[in-house]
Amino acid sequence: MEQLPAGILEQALAATAEPLMIVRLDHTDWPVLLANPAFESIGGSDTIGQPFADVIEGLVGRELALEISESVRAQEETSFPVEVGNREFLLSFKPLETDEGRYVAAYWRSASAASPVADADTRHALLKAKRQLRDLSRDDTVTGLLNARAFREVLEHDWAVAARERATLALVIFSLDEFDAYVEVFGRHASDSCLRRVGQTIRRSLRRASDVVARIDDSRLVVLSHASEQVSVTEFAERIAMAVRELGMHHPRSSLGRFVTVSYVVNAVEAGKGGSAAAFLDELLAVDGG
Repeated sequence: MEQLPAGILEQALAATAEPLMIVRLDHTDWPVLLANPAFESIGGSDTIGQPFADVIEGLVGRELALEISESVRAQEETSFPVEVGNREFLLSFKPLETDEGRYVAAYWRSASAASPVADADTRHALLKAKRQLRDLSRDDTVTGLLNARAFREVLEHDWAVAARERATLALVIFSLDEFDAYVEVFGRHASDSCLRRVGQTIRRSLRRASDVVARIDDSRLVVLSHASEQVSVTEFAERIAMAVRELGMHHPRSSLGRFVTVSYVVNAVEAGKGGSAAAFLDELLAVDGG
């Protein structure tokens, strides 16, 4: 079968009334490769080359952008109901893969022009249930963040991508200070609540929706960032430490103050330089001494 010229495909996509984006997933920051004129009407004209997570966050907000990024990272064919500029869409994602790389197509289907609302709602409910089943194996049951196994899978993938591009990855390990003493005073139920609040504080503080936070063991949480400078990552970690202190969770046995606090260690390296993703994480965990 004869292959269509790229120019013909580009003209066809440009004439499509449905907003459409194509994103490359095996490059750092997931750059937007294509945004047709219909998408420009809702997302602006300067989208090409921008990080996908930043574009989505600007359109639908941080919380939904985090959920969308998690599904895209997992290569799920899924949909989300969204509202942009007082217009309702069903944002659908289709993973694409060729010998040259991995991509995802994002279709912004008008809620009114799509299939009947009941059908769209049913499809979304099924897709949500599918995501929830996936999350049972990937999420930490206490914090709702990724668990250690799922985080290592994400790190392996992002390490391989960054190594090809000679890009920098950064890890931050956050440890709850004197957490064993906190557990002794308040018990496991209250301690789980404390962990959950700290984890969600970190999640809300992530600089990009493509960054990842996970619970790595009993009292430690880890953030994977695609930042390029260790100094900026350290500043980010300090802001999170301040945000945790400001939660004001009383810790009567802490030697560091009245409230729950976190300590952190940071490292940023060019991926693939003399080591593996697992070694990068394990070495930092050893430095942290948990």
